[in-house]
Amino acid sequence: MDISVVIVNYNVRYFLEQCILSIIDATKNLSVEVIVVDNNSTDESVSFLQKNYPNIILIVNKENVGFSKANNQGVAISKGEYVLILNPDTVVAEDTLETVFNFAKTNQNIGILGTKLIDGSGCFLPESKRGIPTPSASFNKLFGISNKQTGKYYATHLMENESGVVAVLVGAFMFLKKSIYNEVKGFDEDYFMYGEDIDLCFKVLNKGYQNYYFAETQIIHYKGESTKKDIIYLKYFHNAMKIFYKKHFKLNRVYDFFMSLGIEFWYLIKYFKFRKASDKTNEISNVLYFGKDELIINHLNKKYLLINNILIDDFDKIKEIIKNNAIDTIVFDNAILSNKKIIAHFELLKNEQVSFKIHPRTTNFLIGSNNSEHRGKVELIYEI
Repeated sequence: MDISVVIVNYNVRYFLEQCILSIIDATKNLSVEVIVVDNNSTDESVSFLQKNYPNIILIVNKENVGFSKANNQGVAISKGEYVLILNPDTVVAEDTLETVFNFAKTNQNIGILGTKLIDGSGCFLPESKRGIPTPSASFNKLFGISNKQTGKYYATHLMENESGVVAVLVGAFMFLKKSIYNEVKGFDEDYFMYGEDIDLCFKVLNKGYQNYYFAETQIIHYKGESTKKDIIYLKYFHNAMKIFYKKHFKLNRVYDFFMSLGIEFWYLIKYFKFRKASDKTNEISNVLYFGKDELIINHLNKKYLLINNILIDDFDKIKEIIKNNAIDTIVFDNAILSNKKIIAHFELLKNEQVSFKIHPRTTNFLIGSNNSEHRGKVELIYEI
């Protein structure tokens, strides 16, 4: 077995389906197993997987055991030489798995390999590559005190399209040998959610391996789906920060006091920000649909002003259509467009002030998110 893909799921049934479909399309030349660990979802995730994907290995937890423990459960039963820790709110390109697998096979000292992540609006996610979050770098990044230290936090020695060695990668996509994962004893289960990816990278570095940011393939990470960004999220993140610094950077009482004070201050700022935040999304009125499915065309025609086009590669022409028709939303049909091409369109059209939705092939829904802080939107085309 070449690769075991481990996905921890919690109440994101539609995003999970899109993710699984993209993985299936990326396994043509590899031996790949998919393991989903469900953390007691209350939506239809489990029954959907059991009915539609019987070949997927499914672990059903009776309670939400957290991200770290659930991933450890999945890796424990995996058979692949490599494991890919993957969030359910991601879309991989058709060549992503083969590209990272071949690169990792020819670079034996790589510990964890991460890739370029963009969000649902096509914007680069800077956490795709990070430096060591030392207390000073993290403190200055959180409060915007020093550009130099902030740069260290996000590993700005590399541009977003430049591959190279980094210290820390994000848990949405972490590719590594199973033997290395076991060598460092996997994720530290003291972390319920957040901080565990940084901790894992730290442990891998301490074993003498190099972590690597690989920009030659890109994936979508909607980000807002992994967990609802609310006060509960803040508590998880707040606790993870305290665990991490106590474990790796406990220096002296005075320094610990000021670091703890900084974490508490950051928590208060974020707390009031989330209290005021709104997850309202822009209303859809004018839609450009790249596809030819009559059911989708009829559905969109009933609700919006629709421009239907199967033009794919002429971006100047696409921008002209957007401008002349006041397009606010573009729908890409995965039935005729590859995920790789859709991801490229996201990036190239990210500045056109439009929202993106995808129709994953063989499904009955449109899906997308243009706000990484809040949950995305799913629009059913018809009921099954």
